[in-house]
Amino acid sequence: MPLNAALGLDFGTLSVRAILVNTRTGDELATSSEPYAHGVIDAKLAGKKLPPEFALQDPRDYLDAVTRAVRNAMKAARLKPAQVVGIGVDFTACTILPTDAQGQPLCLDARFAKQPHAYVKLWKHHAAHKQTDRINELARARNEAFLPRYGAGVNCEWLLPKALQMFEDAPEVFAAAEKIIEAGDWLVWQLCGAEARNACAAGYKGCWHAQDGYVSAPFLEALRPGFGVLLPKVRGKVVPAGTPVGGLTSDWAKRLGLEPGTPVGAGIIDAHAAVPACNFTRPGDLVIILGTSFCHMLLGEAKAPGEVKGIAGAVRDGILPGLMGYEAGQAGGGDLLSWCVRSCGTAELTAEARKRKCSLYELLGARAAKFAPGETGLVALDWLNGNRSPLNRADLSGLFLGVTLATPSEALYRALQEALAFGTRTIIETFEAQGLPVKRIATCGGIAEKDAGFMQILADVTQREIGIARSGEACAVGAAILGAVAAGAKRGGYDGFDAAAQALGGLKTRTYKPNAAAGKTYDALYAEYRTLSAYFGAGGNDVMRRLRELRAHL
Repeated sequence: MPLNAALGLDFGTLSVRAILVNTRTGDELATSSEPYAHGVIDAKLAGKKLPPEFALQDPRDYLDAVTRAVRNAMKAARLKPAQVVGIGVDFTACTILPTDAQGQPLCLDARFAKQPHAYVKLWKHHAAHKQTDRINELARARNEAFLPRYGAGVNCEWLLPKALQMFEDAPEVFAAAEKIIEAGDWLVWQLCGAEARNACAAGYKGCWHAQDGYVSAPFLEALRPGFGVLLPKVRGKVVPAGTPVGGLTSDWAKRLGLEPGTPVGAGIIDAHAAVPACNFTRPGDLVIILGTSFCHMLLGEAKAPGEVKGIAGAVRDGILPGLMGYEAGQAGGGDLLSWCVRSCGTAELTAEARKRKCSLYELLGARAAKFAPGETGLVALDWLNGNRSPLNRADLSGLFLGVTLATPSEALYRALQEALAFGTRTIIETFEAQGLPVKRIATCGGIAEKDAGFMQILADVTQREIGIARSGEACAVGAAILGAVAAGAKRGGYDGFDAAAQALGGLKTRTYKPNAAAGKTYDALYAEYRTLSAYFGAGGNDVMRRLRELRAHL
């Protein structure tokens, strides 16, 4: 049987990774990662200082980087172009850009080369807070049908606030934009010459619904007169991830060293791609991406979503066709632990790490692992970057309770690890309290691969067995699975996600099993965490918000 491969393109915040996966064995044949030349543009554009919380990118960087990555991967794998049967794409979201009718980014138009709103707005562009507040206030006042699908409301990272900011702050760019499109969908458009919107990004970040479509023109006009013209800019054919959109164009085939006509599938949000990569395709399957922030994706029965409180989104076909996909998450994860390392890495610890020839992460993690549950005398709130689920409040901040002059750095590190596990337990309980069972849990990401201490804490706090994705590049493998589905069985791929995920995805044999004794201690600590959460996050004392306001006015 000839060797065939699926190509996965995993577009992250700073780089793109190309992976080639054997469609029969699931073996990873080659990977190549290439950085974006301009990275994140958040300080200056064309020599001019950008406003606070802007995060832009140059779309040309995506095209240049993916060209290098694919050519390098093909060379390393020693494959012939015809052996690549399909191409799948995952991308950060909500990452949007304005284009003309042919898909040309407006930032490439000389008129707008120095205009920030003509560039890609990266997912972490957080400059549309005031627009977000107005959207949520109006939606609540009008009892808009879309709002209950997103827990507590729309997030400032999403399409509506970013588009409204463009409309208000750069009306000339908004007027010139024929399309406002997710970067993942734009990339697919470039590769195959056909435009489609993927249901994952449209549903979770664009407030699109399979029956209702996008938000209504009257709602948009009520937000700001004239804003209703957004709808034709975002409307388009919406299809589930992996649906064949078109064949690779001759120009792009030549550029990448692939065959013209190679099927290109509709994209998916990068984190969501990890679900099929774990071979999780059934209701009750939960995949947690343990990265700089944590993302929780739960599959549910294919039924119309009612109101599910405390989540970030509920979308049918949003992750896998024919199933509901429920998304929740924690606004901090690995970056909280990074903060602790930076802030608590004393000269003594730095010298010891140098002596042991290890990183401060490894040293603090090893020291933290020596504590028994409850031994630190601390409990923390994992809100150093706000709370995404279940409170959806970016104005919250972190807290340590129980600190004394005798508290060492590793105790703070351990308390943060436990707080992150408590946050995940809260999300699981939020799902199950609303009739959404969590039957299996898998994880992926750098923490899942490298931090055994945290993984055991997560198992003990949740009292669940925790699996780990077989691949250390789970999101990229998920994109390759999309490519195999886009190809279909006749071309050497698969006709559905179940078969493709079984062949290309899976888990490691090792799992983390909960310790019952540790679980009892953590139950007591978790009760304190929930009490603090209610007091500081749900109306007991809004001091965290007031402190932010005080700082902002000084």
